[in-house]
Amino acid sequence: MSEVHAEVDKLDGNKESIHPHAEPFDHPTGWRRYYYHPVTQVSMLGFVCFMGPGIFIALTGLGGGGQVNSSVQANASAILYATFAFFGLFSGSINNVLGPRWTLILGTLGYSLYIASFLVINIHPDAGAFVVAAGAILGVCAALLWTAQGSLMMAYPTEGQKGMFISIFWTIFNLGGIVGSAVAFGTSFESTVISNGTYVGFLILTLIGVFLPLLMANPDKVIRTDGTRVNQVRCPSWKTELFRLYVALKTDPWIILLFPMFFASNYCYTWEYNNYNGAIFTIRARGLNSLMSYTSQVFGSVFLGYLILDQKRVRRRVRALYGWILVFLMAFIAHGWAYFYQKTYTRAQATKDAHKIDIMDETYIAHVWLMIVHGFLDSMLQTYAYWLIGAMSNDPAKLAVFTGFCTLILIKHHTDKSLQSAGAAAAWSTDAAAILYMNIFLSTWGLMVASMIFAAPMVYLRVTDHTDVEDETR
Repeated sequence: MSEVHAEVDKLDGNKESIHPHAEPFDHPTGWRRYYYHPVTQVSMLGFVCFMGPGIFIALTGLGGGGQVNSSVQANASAILYATFAFFGLFSGSINNVLGPRWTLILGTLGYSLYIASFLVINIHPDAGAFVVAAGAILGVCAALLWTAQGSLMMAYPTEGQKGMFISIFWTIFNLGGIVGSAVAFGTSFESTVISNGTYVGFLILTLIGVFLPLLMANPDKVIRTDGTRVNQVRCPSWKTELFRLYVALKTDPWIILLFPMFFASNYCYTWEYNNYNGAIFTIRARGLNSLMSYTSQVFGSVFLGYLILDQKRVRRRVRALYGWILVFLMAFIAHGWAYFYQKTYTRAQATKDAHKIDIMDETYIAHVWLMIVHGFLDSMLQTYAYWLIGAMSNDPAKLAVFTGFCTLILIKHHTDKSLQSAGAAAAWSTDAAAILYMNIFLSTWGLMVASMIFAAPMVYLRVTDHTDVEDETR
């Protein structure tokens, strides 16, 4: 055991090790057998995110939060992801102290406030400061929610089921974006703006999501399909948890090579939703585009997670390589296609040009297919990032630290969240500063390709065919 782990043991006193050996347990009987089943719990987790982040991404997918002027939403998103990035550093520790259910509840509250702020600005157009403040608060809440989500989603399955469980979660979660986009499309079909009723409907759904975590089981009562119990995330001191952040990075430095991927995964949404969907389409076309994009994300997650990454007939190292190749090729296909569209308009032209592409236009079909392809790519990248982190550890406490720290660089809204958030904050800041669309697009393309190149050594050298107990404690 390393000196670092010895220090952690000292800080924890006589508490149980964070890397306990898995022991078989008898499965519950009766209705408890279904309630405590990992698939049931990950599905309930999906519905929590359906009601919160799912509705949030539906709103974001409309471009500018459904507003004609997207500057307020861009500023709110920039500060949202900045606070997400900062608090993502500590959200794993908070999750371990409060427990995942209460962390989820606190996290979902921010989404309700954020949706309410758009209702307010729809009624009072000068309330932009309230939207920005709500964005800052949501950043804190989102860091909590996604850290709890990541630690649970990757702790419930056995090693051979992680891709499937990621797919189950992403399918349900993205249904929030699909349903929200469908509602927005239907209510704005004969309108040029998003109605108050749409925002009220979104607000009600997010409030329902606040109470859903109360219906979930405590993780330590869930029995995996192989008979092992999900490791309980302990509640040690803050000093121990902050030190554990250092331990996680020192004992598993390979995760640093995934930072560019986490950063790039949410950086892309600014161009897709504001600089493409929000720039050149009518309101109802934006709603339909968002609907198609989130629908394709469901298929992208199932395709990569279930059909590729969880194929038991193929060794895990080989599956990791297949996943890398598919995501890398898809990144070039999607952005190569998008480049030809981006060349046809600028920020100045999109602002001044009164004509927007509508669903009845002849050119619409080709343009919406680009949204579909990018949605497919987005979910593949997110699924692959989660799967790689799940391949590094089976311990929820360690995963909570990884998910929290990485959230700091990624945020989709989702182990990679800290880094995701930093990427999204940077991207939304460029949009708020009115940087050229082409520059934002090229930076998006370049970051995604570079991130895959950085991840390649980790995929080849760190991913093993099985995560042993020794891997957890070395």
